[in-house]
Amino acid sequence: MRDEVRGGTLPRGFRVGHWTHPEQRTGVSVIVPDVRATASVDVRGGAPASRETDLLTPWRLVDRIDALVLSGGSAFGLGTAHGVVEALAARGLGHPTSGGNVPIVPAVALFDLPVAGTDKDGVPHHPPVEAGALAYAAATATPEWGSVGAGRGATVGKQAGHTHASRGGIGSACLELGPVRLGAVAAVNALGDVVDTAGSVVAGCGAGPEVPRALTADSLEEGGTGLEPLENTTLVALLTDAPLDKAGAFRIAIAGHDGLGRAIRPAHTRFDGDSVFVLGTGQAEPVSPVDVTADVIAAHAARVVAAAVRHAVSHVGSLRA
Repeated sequence: MRDEVRGGTLPRGFRVGHWTHPEQRTGVSVIVPDVRATASVDVRGGAPASRETDLLTPWRLVDRIDALVLSGGSAFGLGTAHGVVEALAARGLGHPTSGGNVPIVPAVALFDLPVAGTDKDGVPHHPPVEAGALAYAAATATPEWGSVGAGRGATVGKQAGHTHASRGGIGSACLELGPVRLGAVAAVNALGDVVDTAGSVVAGCGAGPEVPRALTADSLEEGGTGLEPLENTTLVALLTDAPLDKAGAFRIAIAGHDGLGRAIRPAHTRFDGDSVFVLGTGQAEPVSPVDVTADVIAAHAARVVAAAVRHAVSHVGSLRA
């Protein structure tokens, strides 16, 4: 097996498309598998904004999806999934039903409203419905990364407030596991700082030591967090061409969250909506069914997720927000 994790790449059989607001800091990214993918999700954060995630639990009926949407705009951005649904329906794709094919497009959104601003009526700028269709149409195996798509308005290191945050972004990483590939796409809009393998901050709070930070032992002992809820999240999609069932995909999603703990300090707070999806196309051809099991993939998931998180903030230019 090759164990080199390569940033900025996708596993075979997957494409990513972005729509980035031409003027404001928000956008949407769409992950498109070449074939309908077995999928599951583990939502670990306390403040998710999502659509059709319940469908992905192992005991639900539908076991494959047609695309996955990662959007800015908080709850406003979830409407972009409808644009993707319409684009897929126009191609006759989706889950077969007696009334025709119904595209299955889960979506999850991050909170970028403070940096996206508002329109003349005071409505926050957000990706419109049609942005989902445009991102789907732009999907490619070699997309841009950094401050584009869902990563356009992402920020990290907000424990001293938004004014001291750094830019987040969207990134990827990929690993070969014998005959299969495992990749991750991460849109990083975390409360915490992004750290390297040695624990040093590579993108995070820019405030000096004299500025108080929330969620430290001292601040919690003094009472209160000083933070607003619902304003952070890191969105991850683990992508593989290995054959999976929903139960196996769910176990991999659980393991993938460990990668957030490795690369973000702190992670999984009640102020984050951290969510990890898993998509498996089954297009790989292992020598035998036990060559690369869900357990093997889960054992490597954290490393790939951590690499994708770090890649996201390494491609945003200036790290100041």
